[in-house]
Amino acid sequence: MTAFEAGFPCWVDATVPDLEAAKRFYGELFGWTYHDTGHGASVVALRDGKTVGALAADPEGASGAWNLYFASADAAGAADRIGEAGGRVVAGPSVVPGMGTSLLATDPGGTVFGLWQADGHAGFDLHGAPGSFFWPEVYTRDKERVDPFYETVLGYQGQQVSEGTEFDFKLFSLPGSPQPVAARLQMGPYQPADLPAHMLVYFSVEDCDKAAETVHSLGGEVRREPMDSPFGRSALLSDDQGARFAVMGPVADAG
Repeated sequence: MTAFEAGFPCWVDATVPDLEAAKRFYGELFGWTYHDTGHGASVVALRDGKTVGALAADPEGASGAWNLYFASADAAGAADRIGEAGGRVVAGPSVVPGMGTSLLATDPGGTVFGLWQADGHAGFDLHGAPGSFFWPEVYTRDKERVDPFYETVLGYQGQQVSEGTEFDFKLFSLPGSPQPVAARLQMGPYQPADLPAHMLVYFSVEDCDKAAETVHSLGGEVRREPMDSPFGRSALLSDDQGARFAVMGPVADAG
């Protein structure tokens, strides 16, 4: 097992009211296959035989949701830092025998995120490739408290990319590394007033436009049409059970 560096995104899972429907949706969209975890109503998702995340049934849930986990060397110690920095631990730390220790928390702005201390299970085997996790963004309305929170709890270095009422974006990187591993977006007046703070999980795709069309055909929703950015071509989506996510692919060929 090769553990991820502390602070690096290492796992994603979705809780959904209808597990079989979710398996069909993401199987069609990302080419995922599945195997039973042996831990209740949940499955591990694979792309080309490599683990990329998990899906779990929550029959009482009103809608689905994607969860992101950051690698941690000490989940119990991180739980203390979360409280001291203005966040709140909502579940754990909980030991999964032979696999690791998990923790769910909220940052000061209300975004839910997880930590994972590996012990036998480091996280996903595949990321950054089509059909796998690509990138996380914290959507918040409270950057003044949220930015220092992640810098304290995860040890991030922050780099403000743009600042203003229309687009306020900050990149987070691990100490000593120029490569960002996450970002924060300050929600402004262009966002729906009732949109709660959340962690937006991006998945890599070969063709952003085709992925958006597939989501629509499967009964999901295209929340923001595909558009180009300095990072690639992206679209904001939700599945047919309401779980929000995004996709990122290469910029469309102008020719």
